Amino acid sequence: MKKMVSVPFMLMGILFVVCLIVSNFLETKVILLGPVTATGGLLVFPISYMINDCISEVWGYKKARLIIWSGFAVNFIVVGVTQLAVALPSAPFWEGGESFNFVFGMTARIVAASLCAFLAGSFLNAYVMSKMKISSAGRNFSLRAIVSTLAGESADSLIFFPIAFGGMISVDQLLLMIGTQAALKSVYEIIVLPVTIRVVRSVKKIDGSDAYDVDVSFNPFKISEI
Repeated sequence: MKKMVSVPFMLMGILFVVCLIVSNFLETKVILLGPVTATGGLLVFPISYMINDCISEVWGYKKARLIIWSGFAVNFIVVGVTQLAVALPSAPFWEGGESFNFVFGMTARIVAASLCAFLAGSFLNAYVMSKMKISSAGRNFSLRAIVSTLAGESADSLIFFPIAFGGMISVDQLLLMIGTQAALKSVYEIIVLPVTIRVVRSVKKIDGSDAYDVDVSFNPFKISEI
């Protein structure tokens, strides 16, 4: 029997990977939101956690694992191409070489930090979401989404910032960014929770799927089980 995927699952998977790639480039810019220091990835990265919640809720941990590793693999292609572009000599008449190399030259470090943090945070998010769904018999989606996001975003920030910016900014500023980023991303997800709830309900109705991860291996490396 062929293994089929639905259109909603395919579209969510594509959006998940796009958000991850875009956030890697946006993370190279440190922005100010009033008195708060954050990175540009804050604009899009939390969306990947919303999609993670939707996939875990509708299709289960196995499909979430597939999408997480797909995002991981695609980013290697992206960083490889960008580093090749950086290594190639610029045309003598083009004046943007220094700026281009600054942004994309940082990509390898940013992606390394992002991927380590992404794997830990995303798998923790999916695991918590799945386990809480089983224990609550599918009730309290809002609570499950918030708790799983807090767990995932905290792990992500604790891993990402020391790898990405360690040695570049002071320890005090680094700790502040870790706490601020984790809090802002979690608040972001809470604010858009009504949208997430509607999306999950619509997808369940369209796709006819509502997975419960009973007797499922939560080993993140068991990628052959999809």
